[in-house]
Amino acid sequence: MPSASSAVSDIGRTDLPSLWRDGDFRRLWVGQTASQLGEHGSLVVLPLIAVLTLDADADQLGVLRAAGQAPILLLALFVGAWVDRWRTRTVMVLADLGRALALGGAVAGLLGGLGLPALLLAAFAVGSLSVFFDVAYQASLVRLVTRNQLVQGNSALEGSRSAAQIGGPALGGALVSLLSAPIAAACSALFFALSFLSIRRIRRRESIPERSKRPPRVWRRIHEGLRFVVGHTLLRTMGLASAAFQFSFAAMMTVYLLFLPRELHLSGTAVGLALAATGPGALLGSLLAARLPSRFGYGVVLVSAAALGDGVLLCVPVLHGPSAVTIPALVAVNFVFGTFGQLVNVTVMAVRQAVTPDGMQGRVAATITFVGMGLTPFGSLLGGFLAGEWGVRTSLLVTAGGMMLSPVLMALSPLARLGRALPDIGQARPAVLNCPFNDG
Repeated sequence: MPSASSAVSDIGRTDLPSLWRDGDFRRLWVGQTASQLGEHGSLVVLPLIAVLTLDADADQLGVLRAAGQAPILLLALFVGAWVDRWRTRTVMVLADLGRALALGGAVAGLLGGLGLPALLLAAFAVGSLSVFFDVAYQASLVRLVTRNQLVQGNSALEGSRSAAQIGGPALGGALVSLLSAPIAAACSALFFALSFLSIRRIRRRESIPERSKRPPRVWRRIHEGLRFVVGHTLLRTMGLASAAFQFSFAAMMTVYLLFLPRELHLSGTAVGLALAATGPGALLGSLLAARLPSRFGYGVVLVSAAALGDGVLLCVPVLHGPSAVTIPALVAVNFVFGTFGQLVNVTVMAVRQAVTPDGMQGRVAATITFVGMGLTPFGSLLGGFLAGEWGVRTSLLVTAGGMMLSPVLMALSPLARLGRALPDIGQARPAVLNCPFNDG
């Protein structure tokens, strides 16, 4: 495997071998795409079932979204410690199987008249297993490709997530409106089953860190991951900026899912299509992420893309009028948000993977996920509370404004000063913490 320094020098070259010739990478890509379709579909299907079928109020919707997000706070750090010692292929296929069964259980619960409790249980189970899958697929890429292929691989995988953002919400919203709620939930389960079948066919033996005869306790491994992230200026800033964004975004989305059907009077299909407009933008963002950072600089791209992508959502609360006006406006807003949001996602992931040793990839991904998304259940609850107390439009403006703290934090940090080459493992890491972290 090339060293970090050679990887930096190779970034931006056009003569690198195409990952699409690699059968195992293609299987990972297909499985991750199907998994993201199932996940993004369920993120829209379950709340829409609650709002349109079970007539859930703002507080109940906040609780439902919080149930799906709580596993990030409860499990992310433990998952990171475990994934660094397991084969990521095994983690991903078990997570897919579990999520398919959980949604199957939700279908049985809805048919049996359990209603909201069945949705709460399904949301928590799917959220828990999604933590395992998401940490594992990020660590899997580093074990599957060379370091100088990280941007190419991340662009492809994040592009598949973009495709899921197109198909998942649109399909979920349409199925809830046109067919029955159980069928809508069952479709997400089928996508998880497809992911299971694809990823289990990966044949390449992973190069995971060698295990010692007496492996360190899980708390020690978690502490190593936390210490590494806190001591690394770039990683610490990523975590703080992500926390500011995700907390506000969770609150905003809870209000958003009330605003679209109740204030703008959009159907479930229209809601799905409006949200799905994020997907084409994200596809464009994935393509731009393969070129813009190496041309203009990683720091410039991160700060400007975050400011533009988050700022455009401030336009949503002012929308009024018939659906012929509001739907095209929502499509435009979501397209811009998807483009620049995805550009930030791919760029941040490439920087994070480049500065992290292989034996720490799972723990660093989980730690930043924990820091960044651990507060999202409280954000969802806050969004439901604000919508009930202040009204939907005011709450939407306040929560969208809170998202602007993320680009401000990045602009004031060393992330903004990154150049046109990916940093290496030692960059922006204090000497006091510049010690090896391994499993021995």
